[in-house]
Amino acid sequence: MTKTAIAVFSDPSAGEEALGRVFNVMVLALELKERGETVEIAFQGAGSRWPAELVKEKHPAHALYRAVEPSIAGVCGACADVFGATEGAKATGLKLVRERAVPGTTGMLDLSRYLAEGYRLLVF
Repeated sequence: MTKTAIAVFSDPSAGEEALGRVFNVMVLALELKERGETVEIAFQGAGSRWPAELVKEKHPAHALYRAVEPSIAGVCGACADVFGATEGAKATGLKLVRERAVPGTTGMLDLSRYLAEGYRLLVF
C-alpha cells in the first residue's frame, strides 16, 4: 500500500494561486483516501494559516476540508507561532505538532519522519 504525506506551505493571503494549491492538496488527499491509501496532510510554514480559513462554512473549500479532515496530521507548532497562526489553529481543534526539537523554536512537525517511514512526500 502506498503512503503519501502532503505538506501545505502556501499562504492563504497569497490569493487565487494559494487557494488553488490547497484545493488541489485536498482533492488529491480525497482521491488517495477513496483508493484506500494512507494519506496525511501537514500544514507547515505560512500554510499553518490555512486551517483557520478552511473551517469557515462560507469558504469555497470548506466542504472539501471537512471531507479530508480525518487525514490531517496537524499544524506545525513552531510554524504557527512564527506566522501568527497559533490561536487560529488551536480554534480548529487540529493538533499543533511539536515533535521535532529545532533550536530557537517551540518544536516543529518532523517531515523527515515521513521519509523514514516510507511515505512519498509532496509539497504544495
